Amino acid sequence: MNKGRLKQILLLTDGCSNVGGDPIAVASMAGEYGVTINVIGIVDEDSLGEKGKAEVRDIALAGQGVYQFVRSKQLPKTVQMVTRKAMNQTLHHVVNKELRHILGDKEQVEALPPEQRGKVVEVVEDLGETMHLDVLVLVDASASMTNKLPSIKQALRDLSLSMQSRVGDSRFAVWTFPGQPQAVEKKMEWSSQVDSLERIFSTITPRGTTPTGPALEEALKEFAHQERPHKEEGMLSDYVF
Repeated sequence: MNKGRLKQILLLTDGCSNVGGDPIAVASMAGEYGVTINVIGIVDEDSLGEKGKAEVRDIALAGQGVYQFVRSKQLPKTVQMVTRKAMNQTLHHVVNKELRHILGDKEQVEALPPEQRGKVVEVVEDLGETMHLDVLVLVDASASMTNKLPSIKQALRDLSLSMQSRVGDSRFAVWTFPGQPQAVEKKMEWSSQVDSLERIFSTITPRGTTPTGPALEEALKEFAHQERPHKEEGMLSDYVF
């Protein structure tokens, strides 16, 4: 069975986009590349405000992902939780789509008899551990994020260790925005290791603007260069319910 590859963008930010295109419009294109966009809004000193919270929520919803608001000290646990929750949500969507394909347009996991529903849950758990996973971490490096970077570094170290414990191949990359002069700066290419995190964070220079839309657009282009995702139909063909 070809289990494919789960693709995620994880956006970490503490403010509203203030330059470039609309990040929500960009996020709405994520599905074309089989990518989910998840957002963690950092609320220390209420830097996000109501407008920023609405943008965080709308980016995640447009990108078919999940969102969470946290203080920076909560980031290590939250980054792992959001990544896992988004993975399960994506798999649940795939399973429901497959069931509709096999059993009828209105069939959902929740409508199955308990025994069959339990088997579907087992399939989702198995896929969650064995599917390949790519997470592109997009870090807001605007001036207000300066004091939050140590927490982000610890969160990414913990995320990497968690990903390495999975059966499936796991990789992540770290980009910051804004770049100079580009919208983003690629701090770490795709890797399963954390060895370079210390060097990465020592080279981040926070700047004034928050070009969230252009940064998301560049992140989607990264996935566009990869092979297009396989069709979701057939993911469950080796399982008998």
